[in-house]
Amino acid sequence: MDQLQIAEELLPAAWRQACEQRLPLGTEEIRLRCGKAPSYLIGGKEQSFRTSPVEEEQLQRILEKATGASMHAAAASLSQGYLSYRGIRIGVCGSASLQNGAISGFRRISSLAIRIPRACRGICDEAAARLLRDGVPNTLIIGRPGDGKTTALRELIRVLADSGLRIGVVDERNELAAMDASGPGFDLGRCSDVLTGVDKRVGMTMLLRGMNPQILAMDEITRPSDAEAVLQARGCGVGILASAHAAGMEELRQRPVYRQLLEQKVFSACLLIRRSGGERRYTLERLGS
Repeated sequence: MDQLQIAEELLPAAWRQACEQRLPLGTEEIRLRCGKAPSYLIGGKEQSFRTSPVEEEQLQRILEKATGASMHAAAASLSQGYLSYRGIRIGVCGSASLQNGAISGFRRISSLAIRIPRACRGICDEAAARLLRDGVPNTLIIGRPGDGKTTALRELIRVLADSGLRIGVVDERNELAAMDASGPGFDLGRCSDVLTGVDKRVGMTMLLRGMNPQILAMDEITRPSDAEAVLQARGCGVGILASAHAAGMEELRQRPVYRQLLEQKVFSACLLIRRSGGERRYTLERLGS
């Protein structure tokens, strides 16, 4: 079953029928907003279904299905505004509940964004070949939200692991491998070892101690603890492959969480993703020494 079908399974029966008739290959997201018709995103453009408007009860049922009827168990993830379900990220908006100044959940749900991950073989072949020729320097994948950083990272991991490099993957949200009871939903290559559901810092330590990786890979450095984990890994002599939110290096340098990594020259290369007219371009650049 592909990721689009997994996403469709979460929807009410009437919507599933509409999806089967309308959703084309390449659909990036399903957007559900209370009081408005369901829609889908493709090529950067949103298109609506001709169905009845979304009701909050329907959104609640989708979340209950995605969490196995245990919203409480997903509280930590919800506090960050999303859920992960079999490799699919579900963004959540609504009226937040606060506890000690931090978000503890949602009193009401107003909209969901169900993002559809895809395997796009070949998109990073040129970049991977260059990285292999250069000894695979520490590489940061940079792009804005929705540009496809996770897709590019997944493909780089696959190509490098198939080349024979041992890659330890810290898949904190289970979006890279999409692991479930039947195994991984995505191929991450023959020499990859995947650890899901753990914090990056803890996961990297576990992989370093137990799996003897040559490269450690992780998605989305966003918190100071993520940056600390990268610095710790570099001190252990392994390569690093990661991603970060930014339109480019100049924007990245302005963000405190990345400043220390850049000042200490942790990364020697960056794969910059630019999106124009619904198409993505991948440019591998060397960072200044």
